Amino acid sequence: MADLSVNVCGIDFKNPIIPASGVFGYGREYEELFPLSKLGGIATKGTTLHRRNGNLAPRIAETPSGMLNSVGLQNPGIDHFIDVELPNLLTKDTVILANFAGSTVEECVEAAEKLDQTDVHMLELNISCPNVKQGGAAFGTSCEMAAEVTSQVRKATSKPLVVKLSPNVTSIADIAKAVEAAGADAVSLINTLLGMRIDINTGRPILRNNVGGMSGPAVFPIAVRMVWQVANAVKIPVIGMGGVSSGKDAIELMMAGASAVQVGAAIFTDPYAPIKIIDEMNEFLDSKGISSVKEIIGTVKPW
Repeated sequence: MADLSVNVCGIDFKNPIIPASGVFGYGREYEELFPLSKLGGIATKGTTLHRRNGNLAPRIAETPSGMLNSVGLQNPGIDHFIDVELPNLLTKDTVILANFAGSTVEECVEAAEKLDQTDVHMLELNISCPNVKQGGAAFGTSCEMAAEVTSQVRKATSKPLVVKLSPNVTSIADIAKAVEAAGADAVSLINTLLGMRIDINTGRPILRNNVGGMSGPAVFPIAVRMVWQVANAVKIPVIGMGGVSSGKDAIELMMAGASAVQVGAAIFTDPYAPIKIIDEMNEFLDSKGISSVKEIIGTVKPW
């Protein structure tokens, strides 16, 4: 069996596979299916300073080889997360990345300050949610705003800080360099792409929010391209995601430069997807005689 352990920002992961924020909740439902300790880590449901009810339904729509969502960061608020959900997660023998967001820089800072007082392993700052009317999208699409919110959050915590980037930009490498310069310890990408579906019988968008974030296998080649671009632009670790559905997909993202891989929409079609991906990675590495997954990180050879 190959060694699947990786290290990101000084934190040891037993394997590189992490259910992405927004698809795994706080792990309680999935724990009925398999031990959460089998995962490299868990990126928690996106948390905001105050409770959010999210967007009005309908807020899910199918797309060719994927889906749109406009859930809108529905969550019970950071105090509930810290008091009720986090203590349970910290008993699961896996790395916990607390994903959080805010409508203003000040909200992001206050959330980071609260999380800094906990035993969570890493913070994942979401500056890139395309289906929230305020905050996230603006932070993630401007180098200046991305750097500003990262800089202020960096001052609020001593924990490893991962900044989650938006693909809805002209140059994601420039955004990555901006948050690196502002103090990010790592970046994660890609978040969902902005998309839309229309019901041709009613003439209205299918989503009540009109637009939403597209995820699923259709976005995978875009994720590979952006992970590769960012990994070649920054010196900090990259956590890759976007349409990962198999162990071979995860291997591909790591060859592009990712040190770890988040799995999102695939979990909706197969709740065992993260476990299968871990097993498939092991099988691939063994078949190639590769002793450690770390040996493949950033090994793509461009023509």
